[in-house]
Amino acid sequence: MDGKTQTSDQHTTANELNTRIRILEGKYNLTRERMLVINQNMLDHYKKVSSDTKILREEITEIKDSINLLKDTMKSIVKELQLLARKEELKVLEKYINMWNPLNFVTKEEVEELIKKRSKK
Repeated sequence: MDGKTQTSDQHTTANELNTRIRILEGKYNLTRERMLVINQNMLDHYKKVSSDTKILREEITEIKDSINLLKDTMKSIVKELQLLARKEELKVLEKYINMWNPLNFVTKEEVEELIKKRSKK
């Protein structure tokens, strides 16, 4: 019986080892599948982040262009504003106009008419 028990024990041990190996293989396969899913998720996330980054860069470039256009426009406006008369200059002109009182000026036609009237008398 010694031989049978030993063979039976070896057979039981082999079966237990087989079962353990299958369990480990299952765990390994499950871990491998999880790793594949994680890798795929990471790739998808990387693609999305890359796409978002590209879009953001394009938007930043557009914003920079808009800012530069605004700067140029503001510079043009400032140059034009510098060419306009200031309030003080307008007041000086107003004083001269009031001093000369252009409403009392006569036109060329009025002068000629006056000359004709005087020459007829």
